[in-house]
Amino acid sequence: MLERKRVLDARAITILVLCCFLWGLNQVAAKVALPEIPALLQAGGRSLIGALLVCAWARWRGVALFNADGSLGAGLLAGALFAAEFGAIFLGLQFTTASRMVVFLYLAPFAVALGMPYVARSERLAPLQAAGLVLAFAGVAWAFAESFSQPTGAARQWWGDALGVAAAMLWGATTLVIRASRLSQASAEKTLLYQLGVSAVALIAAGTLAGETWPGSLSALAAASFAFQGVIVTFGSYLAWFWLIRNYPATRLASFTLLTPVFGLLLGAWLLSEPITMRLWLALAAVTAGIVLVNRKSSIAAA
Repeated sequence: MLERKRVLDARAITILVLCCFLWGLNQVAAKVALPEIPALLQAGGRSLIGALLVCAWARWRGVALFNADGSLGAGLLAGALFAAEFGAIFLGLQFTTASRMVVFLYLAPFAVALGMPYVARSERLAPLQAAGLVLAFAGVAWAFAESFSQPTGAARQWWGDALGVAAAMLWGATTLVIRASRLSQASAEKTLLYQLGVSAVALIAAGTLAGETWPGSLSALAAASFAFQGVIVTFGSYLAWFWLIRNYPATRLASFTLLTPVFGLLLGAWLLSEPITMRLWLALAAVTAGIVLVNRKSSIAAA
């Protein structure tokens, strides 16, 4: 039986911050590649690259991926949720702005926090931890609040916003399925392969049915952006993420993901010349304070 750690140690925090940085940079990479690679095919293609790399990695490490361990049903469910999450994100972006989408997407920690007590009573949030989660999310919302006043020109913006909320719930549900099933005892490689294998098939099929086509050629920038998404983000960072879920408390891990949109703003300002305002610095302070509250040992003991 796996012994899960109750607090995040220095190694976990370092990996988490690196993952959040990569996920923030991934938003920039996806935006760069979208003019040349259609949305659903891009999402499915990067999953396909990641799945092939996971198989190669597992073979090199001697990790069994296809042994019968009772995780098939949960794995297929987690993969379907993963595919639906990214489908909702890319479809929603047709109707709403990226700024609004990322705010709704980072409702996922709330879904995890609300659902985890039904999975593991030891991960109930104490009042101070709950306040920290709210504070961190408020910081994220504040960072993006300026974009809310900008007209999008989309008549069905509410539909895109609703898909963003749905994607967040799907992300949270995926985490809960992993923790509540045999996947919590499976290797990180096998858990990730379920996600990537199912989503690659589903998203590429959906893109093909929607009339999307692969480009005949790519610019060097689009090719590098797509490769970064498939190799570094989808394979490397997701493998690290599922290893963390398997070994550390999911609620406290989820709180750290609120750093991702802040990193996205910072990297957008650096790479895309987007402006940085005082709101961003206040958001950074709020996210940091919220993460500290969620991970305080005294709060964990009280919970």
